[in-house]
Amino acid sequence: MSSLPSRPRASLSLPTLLSLVALFTMLAGLALAPTLVAQGQANRTGKQIYDAACAACHGPDGRGMPQSTVGFTVPVADFTPCTFNTREPSGDWAAIVHDGGPVRAFDRLMPAFGEALTWDEIEKVVAYIKGFCADKAWPRGELNFPRAIATEKAYPEDEAVITSSILMGGNGSAANKFIYEHRFGARNQCEVIVPYTMANRPVDGWSSGIGDVALGAKRAVYHDLASGRILSVAGEVVLPTGNRERGFGKGYTVFEPFVSFGQALPSDGFFQFQGGMEIPTDRDHADEAFWRIAVGKSFARGRFGRTWSPMVELLAVKELEEGVATQWDVLPG
Repeated sequence: MSSLPSRPRASLSLPTLLSLVALFTMLAGLALAPTLVAQGQANRTGKQIYDAACAACHGPDGRGMPQSTVGFTVPVADFTPCTFNTREPSGDWAAIVHDGGPVRAFDRLMPAFGEALTWDEIEKVVAYIKGFCADKAWPRGELNFPRAIATEKAYPEDEAVITSSILMGGNGSAANKFIYEHRFGARNQCEVIVPYTMANRPVDGWSSGIGDVALGAKRAVYHDLASGRILSVAGEVVLPTGNRERGFGKGYTVFEPFVSFGQALPSDGFFQFQGGMEIPTDRDHADEAFWRIAVGKSFARGRFGRTWSPMVELLAVKELEEGVATQWDVLPG
């Protein structure tokens, strides 16, 4: 029986072997290039990301480039004023970086970087931008917890608010308040509250008028972003501007000193406290102590959608006279 012919052996010269090794190494490097680039981007600092993605319009110092450089007439945001930089929480800034200006009602010229930057990079660049406000006396917007119905927040605000309430019992009434809050300096706020009431009186029917106007001031004495805490001292003077006979005012001045405290809780929860006294100038009326607590949680529609913050308030009032019981109330909001 004849044997099968043997298969010839392939032999590689040393130069050919070295060439194949070099080719394999090159192909492996090309395959790993995207991973290496991504790792390099992940290791970039907030400044490096800002310089690469933001400085062309907003300038290397955060003050914004001139119109002649950017080529459009829409003003570019200046990140350096602390009154602008600290007002909103970092989450709102991240939403604009991720989805572009329209997500927070800014111009479409602010592009979206959600596909160009990772979430970690967006957090880094927002933290860097927040650093353009070098004065740490300004409380950050993360400590501006949702407004409760009765409990005064500790954060110094800069806004105008109109509130309304309707009393269905008795003869019926509708109460409105115009609240103007103006922030000045890093920690301070002044306030004007103008109530306007419509009431159905048994004698002469419906009537309306301005109530007792209040003037107030607030100062944040402590705030810490890392712990999520803010503490303020405040005071109001309620003036007898309302008509007492028609039920729109008390007829005497009331001083109201108080403290307000806010605490961030896990999972977007929050706790707020207000405690103080009402001291009437008419000494026929007793001084009152009051304390109010609001606890709630914020829910957002999607990552950057509208936020809903349900809460419940526990209210207590006690006249500082012997034998007078504390009055308690629960207020959902």
